[in-house]
Amino acid sequence: MINRYTVIGQPIAHSLSPVVHQLFGELTQRRIHYTRTEASPETFAQTVIDWQRSGAQGCNVTAPFKELAVEVCERLSPNARRAGSVNTIHMHRDGKRVGHNTDGLGLVADIVVNQRRPLESKRVLLLGAGGAARGVMAPLLAKQPALLHVANRTASKAEQLASLFEDLGPVSGGGFEQLDGEPVFDVIINATTVSMNGGMPPLPDGIASHHSLAYDMTYGRQDTPFMSWSKSCGATACNGLGMLVEQAAESFLIWEGVRPKTRMAFPRLRELLS
Repeated sequence: MINRYTVIGQPIAHSLSPVVHQLFGELTQRRIHYTRTEASPETFAQTVIDWQRSGAQGCNVTAPFKELAVEVCERLSPNARRAGSVNTIHMHRDGKRVGHNTDGLGLVADIVVNQRRPLESKRVLLLGAGGAARGVMAPLLAKQPALLHVANRTASKAEQLASLFEDLGPVSGGGFEQLDGEPVFDVIINATTVSMNGGMPPLPDGIASHHSLAYDMTYGRQDTPFMSWSKSCGATACNGLGMLVEQAAESFLIWEGVRPKTRMAFPRLRELLS
């Protein structure tokens, strides 16, 4: 039997998820078939239900449907409930749709394992206070940083997001303008959408140095403006390709019961993006 999966989003033609998961299938000797599915906000819920009824085993959910996916699921993992968003749905054998969020686990795995940057006792800056940022808060705080500070154009949104996770560790929030005069951060993560539109957050000088890792959660063939800014500060810059691969590996583990050796997938993906 071939297990079937898809990724649902809008737009979706650019997604590398089918390539990643087919590679995982080869690496683990699992027979899977993974496709792309486009939906609209109005058709998303029915698309998920129809996919389950077709006999499929699961699906990934990408922008802009991760929060809508919470409502489609009948059970949620602790990560998904805390994040308020779902990027992985498991069509469980008991007939229930179980929602998971593997984004934060993927981000942390890429930073700590692939980039070899420990987060424990480090100063971490998270840019943005939307769904992408909320989805990674708990896994970041689980690594016990000295501080996780959320910065956003609208300060009140950053403060509100920080307050939702203050029970998990040292977290604060504020506007971009409040970063002026802050000491250097060890890790700066861009969870805003401005990079996709050729812009970047209004960041002051002095918050990044050659000791810093600057991580853009988006990925593409060229450096984003955030990555270019980071390099001009002397920081090490990387994109979110590793996060894509690592969160996909967590999804694959949920569905297939085995976590692929992700390092084997990177050469092929970098070739595709070059």
